[in-house]
Amino acid sequence: MNPLVRKRTIKEVPVLEVVLKEKQSEALPLIIYYHGWQTSKELVLTQGRKLAERGFRVVLPDAMGHGERKQPVSPIPSLTFWNSIYYNLFEFQSLRDFFIEKELANEIIGVGGVSMGGMTTCALLTHHPEIRAAACVMGSPAPLLYRENILRRTAEMGIALPDDYETLLSWLSAYDLSEHSETLAGRPLFIWHGTADEKIRFEDTAQFVRKNKPTENGKNIDFHVAVNEPHLVKVPTMDKISSFFETALLSTVSN
Repeated sequence: MNPLVRKRTIKEVPVLEVVLKEKQSEALPLIIYYHGWQTSKELVLTQGRKLAERGFRVVLPDAMGHGERKQPVSPIPSLTFWNSIYYNLFEFQSLRDFFIEKELANEIIGVGGVSMGGMTTCALLTHHPEIRAAACVMGSPAPLLYRENILRRTAEMGIALPDDYETLLSWLSAYDLSEHSETLAGRPLFIWHGTADEKIRFEDTAQFVRKNKPTENGKNIDFHVAVNEPHLVKVPTMDKISSFFETALLSTVSN
């Protein structure tokens, strides 16, 4: 199988749409999959192909400031990073609705992403109950802790942030899955994180899982600990992600 890859621009968002040729005109389960910081949609194309081979229509967007939307990174630490996630959240519904209205997607929706895309994924879960399953790959379900970590690191390095840094990012509190774990509501959530991750702290993710896995809301968390692995996704992990979505979403179709 060799999925088709089509470039689209949806509401000014450049995306790659990946789907099997024989299914390209069908209303399929839809997965929107987000790339990481300072990369692009092309960097998650291998994952997109693997998912499409399982029978999904996969949409890979370029985040604001990345890929075809590339702009200089702001000299203010993390401004571009947080803005990129913010735009992802704003644009999700437009991407979802486009494919549903074109009758190219059905009501079965999945979301996933790597690093910054994983943080986007967890944030979306707090406000979109229509998402039936999600995959957070070396991201964080706790952006408030990540914000605190940035504040601490910049202070140690003598780098100035705005005095009202926390207030400017106050929107994070409404999208922090670790603070609103009830919104997970038992939905399947695949989490992969390396213990040697040098960019996004493994412990923040592990803490979220320890707290929520024993609960009704978190009972379907599927946590994969990669011992001594850094901030890098390898092909076997992509295969696990594809199998997760196939089980979590396509079994819904057959039942």
